[in-house]
Amino acid sequence: MNSNFLCQVYGVSGYRLCGQCHKDSETILKIERKHKRICCLKCGNIGVSFDGSSTRDILGVPSGLRKTVLRVRMRRYKCRRCGHVFQDRVPFANGNRHYSRRFAQYVVELLKACTVKSVASLLRVSWDTVKRIHKEHLRRRYSPPPLKGVRNIGIDEFSVRRGVEFRTIVVDLDTGRIVHVGKGRGGDALLPFWRRVKRLGVQIRHVATDLSAAFIASVLENAPGAKLVFDHFHVVKLMNEALDDIRRTLYRHERSVMRRRVLLGTRYLLLRNAEDILDTKYRTRLDNALALNEPLSKAYYMKEALRGIWMQPTKDAAGKELYAWVEQARKSKVPRLERMAATLMARRTGILAWYDCRFSTAKVEGINNKIKVLKRSAYGFRDDKYFKLRLFALHDSNIQTNCG
Repeated sequence: MNSNFLCQVYGVSGYRLCGQCHKDSETILKIERKHKRICCLKCGNIGVSFDGSSTRDILGVPSGLRKTVLRVRMRRYKCRRCGHVFQDRVPFANGNRHYSRRFAQYVVELLKACTVKSVASLLRVSWDTVKRIHKEHLRRRYSPPPLKGVRNIGIDEFSVRRGVEFRTIVVDLDTGRIVHVGKGRGGDALLPFWRRVKRLGVQIRHVATDLSAAFIASVLENAPGAKLVFDHFHVVKLMNEALDDIRRTLYRHERSVMRRRVLLGTRYLLLRNAEDILDTKYRTRLDNALALNEPLSKAYYMKEALRGIWMQPTKDAAGKELYAWVEQARKSKVPRLERMAATLMARRTGILAWYDCRFSTAKVEGINNKIKVLKRSAYGFRDDKYFKLRLFALHDSNIQTNCG
C-alpha cells in the first residue's frame, strides 16, 4: 500500500505506511509522517530535537465490512532555542476528533439514504458520533439560512409535543426553504427573524399566514409594506371547526336516541367535500343527518359554498361572493355561523388579496407534513439545535429515510 493509495482512499497525504495488522473485524494501518524539516511552533526556529512519540487512533473509511483504524505515530519535538515542546499535528482530522475528515464525508453520504441508527450500526460507532458528524455538516451548510432574495414568506406553527411545546416556522415561498425556526408560538417567536430582516435590509413583499391575530400583528408591526394573504386552507379549516362544533353541540343536547344515532359518526362525512362522497350508503347517511338538524344543514351547505370564494374569475367577483356568503351566514340565526361571518368580514382584505398574488401556505403545509414524518421516524429530538438544523435542511433531504 503506497502513499498515493493512502491519499486517494483515506484522505491522508504526507504520510507513509509503516505496517498493518488485522484484529477480529478491524484493520489497523500504522502510519507516520514522512520526514521533513520541522520548525518550532512558537519561535519558528528550525533547530528542534526529537523528544519521543506516542500513537493516536483515528477512524478511517471502512475496507468493505471491516472497520479501519489509522494508528498515527505522533512525534514529539523540543526546540533547542526556546525549549518549547510540541507534537505533530494531524492534518486529515479536525482538532481532537477520533475520526478523519474522509470518514465524516462517508457518514454524510450514507445519511442521504440511511438513518442515523443504521449508519452507526453499519460502521460500528456510537449513535452520538454519527449525530455529531451530521450536526457539524448541517451547521456548516445550512446555518444561518441565507435571506438574500427572500421576498415572499409563509408563516405557520407546529407542535413539538402536543399541546405543550410549539415551534413557529417561516418559509421562503419561492424556494420552499425554512428560513427561520422560532421557539413557541405567536409574535415573540418571530422577533429574531424580523431582526435579521431589518439588519440585512430584506424587503418582504407578501406574507401568507393563517388568521392568527398574533402573526398578523407581528407582520403589521415589522413589515408594514408587505401584503398579508390569508390562505384559503386555513379559512376553510376554521369553517370546518365551526361545523364540527355545531355537530358536537347538537349531539350533546339531543334527547332522542334515534336522532343521536343518526348524528353519531358523521364527522368524517360532514367535513369531506360533497363531490368526494361517491358511495350511495354514505351519501344517504349524510342526507339523513342533515334532514334531521336544520342548524347542521345550514352550516354544512355554508361550508360547501365557502369554497366558491376562491373559484371566481376576478377579485371583484370574489368580493361579491364573500359579501353574499357573510349576509347569508348573518341571516342563518346560527350563532357559530354569525361569528364566522364576523371573522371573514374583519379579514376580508387578506382573504381577497389571494387574487393579487396567488400565494398560499400550501408549501408550508407540505413542510409541516414532512416535519411530522421526521418527528415520528426519529421518535422525537432531545437535541433542539440538531432538530433546528434538520429543519433548515428539510427541503434538501430524503425525509422518508434520513431520520432517527
